Amino acid sequence: MASYIFITGASSGFGESTARLFASKGYSLVLLARRKERLEALVSELPSAIETHILVADVRNEEQVHKAIDGLPKKVKDGLSILVNNAGLAVGKGPIDSGLSDDWDRMVDTNIKGLLYVTRAVIPILKANGKGHIINIASIAGKEVYPGGNVYCATKHAVDALSRAMRIDLVNYKIRVSNLAPGAAETEFSIVRFKGDAEQAKSVYDGYDPLVAQDIAETLWFICSRPSHVNVNDLTLMATSQASAAVFAEKEV
Repeated sequence: MASYIFITGASSGFGESTARLFASKGYSLVLLARRKERLEALVSELPSAIETHILVADVRNEEQVHKAIDGLPKKVKDGLSILVNNAGLAVGKGPIDSGLSDDWDRMVDTNIKGLLYVTRAVIPILKANGKGHIINIASIAGKEVYPGGNVYCATKHAVDALSRAMRIDLVNYKIRVSNLAPGAAETEFSIVRFKGDAEQAKSVYDGYDPLVAQDIAETLWFICSRPSHVNVNDLTLMATSQASAAVFAEKEV
């Protein structure tokens, strides 16, 4: 029976790189994202032998999530072994008293509620299969709070807590739960945070070598490829030049 990995936020960044890497390892894919054209472009570049199922949905919409997952073929559900809760974002950066409620809603609805909607829909499938692995993509922002990060940091602290809670809830079902907390990584993350301002987004990474999406994908492979009796509970991954959430090596002159 084929083994399937379910990846949310699969149309770019960590999700796209994870899909490519796991496809190269022979996994069949279930890819969920809002941007259908990006998912189709990704699938067109994967080996033709890799079975792929595209789910176009917004994790913030509970009805869309459940309809998409309920509609998966039985053989996919029977073979589903890994869920990567990757969909997430930061929107805006600044003091909390100047924050926009719309930005807060997008972060809370995506990073926390979206993760909950997907996880609740997938857990019964993993329980029925008698085993599984859930990996939640958190952040160094879930370990520390940095200036201007307030609500985003709060949402990622919630992901960290949910990972620990899920591990307790699922320990009797042979379902592993891992929390992966990356530091600064050069993806579309900062472009989204700064609402399309590419110049401001690029400046975030000036002067040092940040993580890239492939680093996170390879770390996910390490986590998922441990023997069944081993669970990587919590892993923080940062660039060599990043000492903490807000401390980076001085730029070279």
